[in-house]
Amino acid sequence: MTVRPSLLPAALGLVLAVGLTGCAGTAAPDSAGSSSSAAGTSATASGTAEAAGQRIEVQVAGGQVRGDTGRVPVTAGEHVTLVITSDVADEVHVHGYDLETALSPGQPAEIAFDATIPGVFEVELHEAGTLLLSLQVQ
Repeated sequence: MTVRPSLLPAALGLVLAVGLTGCAGTAAPDSAGSSSSAAGTSATASGTAEAAGQRIEVQVAGGQVRGDTGRVPVTAGEHVTLVITSDVADEVHVHGYDLETALSPGQPAEIAFDATIPGVFEVELHEAGTLLLSLQVQ
């Protein structure tokens, strides 16, 4: 990836901002309309039809991440559904929104929420410490 010199200060600022968001994250306000589930494979608020919005899919196999990776732009207020499939048991953690859900090998896990907090937030495999993607909510 090439960064134009005129964008270097902005890029550096974003890198520093992401680096300062530790694993503890920042709790999302109750108005975020989110829910989490550490025991199940879904953190969606409703068990029926999926709300319209942005669907982001990531697969992890042999320690390699593929799919919608890197920095993924999301419009503030948009409904987001993360679908993560891994070949190992772990836990997916969305920083900033403080959402988590358990992963079972080979079983897609979903985390659905409204992207109401602007910023850049890491989505990681919690136990392995593997970065899956960064959500850029703007």
